[in-house]
Amino acid sequence: MEFDDDLDALGLLCPLPVLKARKRLKSLAKGQVLRLQATDPAAVIDVPHFCAEQGHEFVGYEERGPATHFYIRKG
Repeated sequence: MEFDDDLDALGLLCPLPVLKARKRLKSLAKGQVLRLQATDPAAVIDVPHFCAEQGHEFVGYEERGPATHFYIRKG
């Protein structure tokens, strides 16, 4: 999947991946896609919930070894 910005949150635990994603999304234009790389197992629940609460589109995710890559389109 194509993305406009990449955020490495590998090794960080809840709620840091989501907090860092929120901060990074502020610098993106509406419609741009952020790839968030995370290893926190709770991120699978936290990231879609964050998107729903903040008006962003959760595009999807893919497992990449120990990491999960989440794709968020800024709303």
